Amino acid sequence: MTTAADVLRIATYAAPLTRDGPGLLLRDILRGDDPQVTAHAAIIAQADPDLLVLTDFDYDLDSIALRAFAALFDPPYPYLFAARPNTGMPTWQDIDRNGRLGEPRDAQGYGLFNGQGGMAILSRLPIDAGGVTDLSALLWRDLPGADLPVLDGGPFFAPAVLDVLRLSTTGHWIVPVLPPDAPPFAIMAYAASPPAFDGPERRNIRRNRDELRLWEHVLAGHFGPVPDDFVITGNTNLDPQRGKGDRAAMAAFLAHPLVQDPLAGQPTADWRAIGLGKLRVSYVVPSRGWQVVDARVVWPVPDGDPAFGAHHLVWVDLAR
Repeated sequence: MTTAADVLRIATYAAPLTRDGPGLLLRDILRGDDPQVTAHAAIIAQADPDLLVLTDFDYDLDSIALRAFAALFDPPYPYLFAARPNTGMPTWQDIDRNGRLGEPRDAQGYGLFNGQGGMAILSRLPIDAGGVTDLSALLWRDLPGADLPVLDGGPFFAPAVLDVLRLSTTGHWIVPVLPPDAPPFAIMAYAASPPAFDGPERRNIRRNRDELRLWEHVLAGHFGPVPDDFVITGNTNLDPQRGKGDRAAMAAFLAHPLVQDPLAGQPTADWRAIGLGKLRVSYVVPSRGWQVVDARVVWPVPDGDPAFGAHHLVWVDLAR
């Protein structure tokens, strides 16, 4: 019989805890009265996950902002993980071919500075930081079957761009989690490029698809043994039924024989204000070995309150 002590709540939240310069998020967290920080912390506290993957959270080298944010909860989250994201990382190339260098779209992933809008994990379970597999440095061209953009019948990217351009917009992590009285499992976390803001070359649509394809290669064992139990989670920026992007690819991934989809058809973001409607973009996708006890999108939040943003927290309760 499954008891409450056996159940783990795994969550992801694309909370826009990002600012226009380094150190500004830490300032707002420490200030204690920032309405956006307060709103997102309240949502997380209400859901009370055992492990949370935050996307769109600014990174700093010593995780000072992350530790300050984790301390807002009672009890604080004792185990934290963050690695340098690709967002804002300079490439020194004209990625978008507009004739200018050093702009946010010329970075490995869109960002005003390296670390803007990164990822972070807060956990009540121990994390094996030394055992993390970080696939974030994989070049896009080196992904098997990479769907690189073309324009006017030829490659969109110059060879010098392909020599440096990474696949991951933010990052792809395989993070071992070590429950004290249960077998380990892996969190596979990422946040993909939105399939928009490009031109006829469709570079962002293709990149978004290939960022998902990387997980398909991981599940095929092309990047090492597949963990017995895992959870793929984060912001795919891809709805299997609506919106832009390769919807069929997302639908096929959710039907993969190694995973299960506890929240099929449930939207996780509300962009009605800009005409996109409600879309499903954030996911918690467990492997087949888990028993899904419950699952929910924390919806709705107060209408018209800009502090909450468009995205909603997603959690799944799991047992083995």
